[in-house]
Formats: sequence, structure tokens, C-alpha cells
Amino acid sequence: MNTIVDGMTYLLNILYNMSSTVGLANYGVAIILLTILIKTIIFPLTYKQMASMRKTVELQPKIKAIQEKHKNNKEKANAAVMELYKEHKVNPLGGCLPILIQLPIFFALYKTLIDFTYDPSNPSAHLFLGFDLTNIYGFALSYHLVLPIFAAATTYLQTKLTSPNATTDPTMKTMLYVMPVFFAYISATVPAGLALYWVTMNVVSIFQQLFINSRLSNQTKKAI
Repeated sequence: MNTIVDGMTYLLNILYNMSSTVGLANYGVAIILLTILIKTIIFPLTYKQMASMRKTVELQPKIKAIQEKHKNNKEKANAAVMELYKEHKVNPLGGCLPILIQLPIFFALYKTLIDFTYDPSNPSAHLFLGFDLTNIYGFALSYHLVLPIFAAATTYLQTKLTSPNATTDPTMKTMLYVMPVFFAYISATVPAGLALYWVTMNVVSIFQQLFINSRLSNQTKKAI
């Protein structure tokens, strides 16, 4: 993890120096650039994830039929479902990969912001839109609740866009409402810079998701 933290610190400083060259010497800008960079790099995985999830949703009627047919034999039902996935080239675990990749990044950025040495020549480098990126604001009634609120709202919207059956599937419906609350809590109890990262990550994800949904819909129409 130390290697990842060192790499994150180095990259954050590079992006800070880049922002300085255009007159925006601020670590908040560097965090936003870092987020966009990460989301761009993992976009191919995100696209595969969403294509796989969409196929899974489309296969739900067939999956339910298989489960009904083999309701007294779960082992046989599971085998038949896996065969159906194989036939349609669907990886049921494919959606986990982008999340697994982002987890070490999230924790590395947390560790980076906790121990970060900011540019001593720029005392306001860690101040962004009224937030001290190093500070943990908690739940005090103030302007700083904006980040947890934005974290909750963007998590909700991103989850809804990502999961087409979020309002009908009981498990996904629970996630749709639990995850925003969870990340609002996280955003209030970590350095504001990490909350900024999460909000930016969600916003970029929403735009990517709209693009992916549009592209997959067009592909489906052409296939019909």
C-alpha cells in the first residue's frame, strides 16, 4: 500500500503543478484532474461491466424460467443459469472489477490526504471553494454539509443509471437508498479532499453512464 500511496502523492503533485501552469494552483483542481484521469483509464472496464449488466437484465425472464423449472434442485438451476451466461457471453462477476480497482485508489488517496505535505509557497493551495481539503467537517450544520449532500445525491443518481432494475429488484432497491446514506456519512467523516474525489467520481460516472446507455441502446436497435 505504501508504494500506491507514494505513487498517488507523486501524481497529485504532478497534477498540481499542471494546474499551476494555467493559473489554478490548487490541490482541489488536482484532485478533480486525478479523478477524471482515473475514470478515463478504467472506462473500458466500466463499459464492459455495463454491457454485461444490461445483458443480465435482458436475460432475467429466461433466468426466472430456469429457476421455476428447477425449483426443487438449486444445484441444477445454478448450473443451467451459468450455462445461459456462458451462451450469451455474460460474466456475472464482471461488475465487481471496476469497484475492486477503485478501492485501493480510494484508500491510497485517503492516506495521501491525511499525511500530505502541501506546497509551502502557496498557503491557500489546500483551500478549495470554501473547503479545507485536509479537514474533516463532520455533521455540523454549516456550508460544509454541501459535500455529503452532493455525495448522497450523485451516488443515488449514479446507482439508478447503472442498475436499470433498481426500482423493481428488492436487493437493488435497498442498495439504491442505503448507498447514498452510507457515502454521505463517509464524506462527512473523511478529509474534504476525499469527499471531493467521491463527488467528482460520481459526476464523471453519471456522464459516462449516459453515454454508455445511449450507445448500448443504439446497438440493441441495430440488432433488432
